Amino acid sequence: MYQRALQGFEKAWGSDHTSTLDTVNNLGSLYKSQGKLDEAEKMYQRALQGKEKAWGLDHTSTLSTVNNLGLLYADQGKLDEAEKMYQRALQGYEKAWGPDHTSTLNTVNNLGLLYASQGKLDEAEKMYQRALQGKEKAWGIDHTSTLDTVNNLGILYNSQGKLDEAEKMYQRAMQGKEKAWGPDHTSTLATVTT
Repeated sequence: MYQRALQGFEKAWGSDHTSTLDTVNNLGSLYKSQGKLDEAEKMYQRALQGKEKAWGLDHTSTLSTVNNLGLLYADQGKLDEAEKMYQRALQGYEKAWGPDHTSTLNTVNNLGLLYASQGKLDEAEKMYQRALQGKEKAWGIDHTSTLDTVNNLGILYNSQGKLDEAEKMYQRAMQGKEKAWGPDHTSTLATVTT
């Protein structure tokens, strides 16, 4: 369907039209979810170049593709490139929407995940704490996105040997997820096993 839409948009409006570029970005996301990471990167790069040209470097649609590239690079193990993309997206989101917007907070959480995978545990903790405070303020303490960050903190504290703090985070995440999704939901069970 994306290929069909892409061909139609390219024919009707050209390869640099914003609707064409949105479809290119969506195709990149599809390829990423299919594990076709090289194809995903090509689509994201094409979308990014077009969006930068059409809307500029700091437009929120451009930043969304920047963040997508960060996620892709993290999956590919290109951690330095992922960090650059996340930092760029974060600075742009903070400027466009402020420090507590959902896109900003999700990028902060992504940086926390990246820092944790790099072994930069203090930096990861700062990012998780910032994301948690913002999500609690924006969505409440029991929102599933908030609970995901709580779980991430539990994993981090466990890695740091802060076992009491880790247990508190795991318990909070598990209880919240049981309330939100039930005891047998895969997200609840993932927290139970960590």
